[in-house]
Amino acid sequence: MTKDALLALADEASIREKNMAAEDQKDETPESQSDSDASAVATAPEPAEMGRKGLLGRKVGMTQVFDEDGTVVPVTVIEAGPCTVLLSRSAERDGYDAIQVGYRDKPRRLASRSVRGQVVKLDSKRAKKRSHAGVEMVAKADCEPQRFVREFRGETKARVGQKITVSVFEGCDAVDVIGVSKGRGTAGVMKRHGFSGQRASHGVKKVHRHQGGTGMCQSPGRLFKGKKMAGRFGNERSTMRNLRLVDIDSDRNLLVVRGAVPGPNGGYVVVRQTNKVKRSGGVGTPTTKKKGAK
Repeated sequence: MTKDALLALADEASIREKNMAAEDQKDETPESQSDSDASAVATAPEPAEMGRKGLLGRKVGMTQVFDEDGTVVPVTVIEAGPCTVLLSRSAERDGYDAIQVGYRDKPRRLASRSVRGQVVKLDSKRAKKRSHAGVEMVAKADCEPQRFVREFRGETKARVGQKITVSVFEGCDAVDVIGVSKGRGTAGVMKRHGFSGQRASHGVKKVHRHQGGTGMCQSPGRLFKGKKMAGRFGNERSTMRNLRLVDIDSDRNLLVVRGAVPGPNGGYVVVRQTNKVKRSGGVGTPTTKKKGAK
């Protein structure tokens, strides 16, 4: 798939989501809010500031681009943001500092009342009792329920209700992309761990792809935990570190990173500024073996 086709696919998906959100807003009335709770709703249109930059998004697909010298660079296109800051945690109240961000609006008809209450003030007996008692209410983002929600620890600059866009990565050289790998079901040791299998010649009868012996001596007389065996393959959290940031398209909310990203096309990912120490070759440079290493 070419880069133009990927960009067109991302545009079509964004237009489709906007149309669905508009229809849901027409069909359903907004949640009721009291005048006393209106002050707790955060209204901060200015962009958010972050320490270690991070954003939520989803994988569009892979393509290739060319450097100035004509070198082919395999890249992955990620539709990142805009994300809304839903909640701010503090060490005094929660024991740690963090911000909770959400990505992609969820129709209200698909969200439970508890989920809606996380982003907007709802009238309830408990809320009225707490307001009469003088308890300060937690600020709400006053937005639609979100499909993909994650926390970024150690962040204290961003405020509830602010928007985070791809422009936050301006000046960033490399990123870490976190996702869930494709699930491949139950697999044998040859596919799951790359074992060579048994001999294909004489002496082996219908066990060519088997693992072989796993037993140990009388001491310790058992198998250690973590032994490589057949089992579920994939569907695990995976992090690709130190991926070079090739391009940023602020108009389409797209990030172009070098290399592969875990998960299928359309899968949700977390993009964060890399915390890997720079090597002599620079950030995003593929690792090379040392001289004399096997």
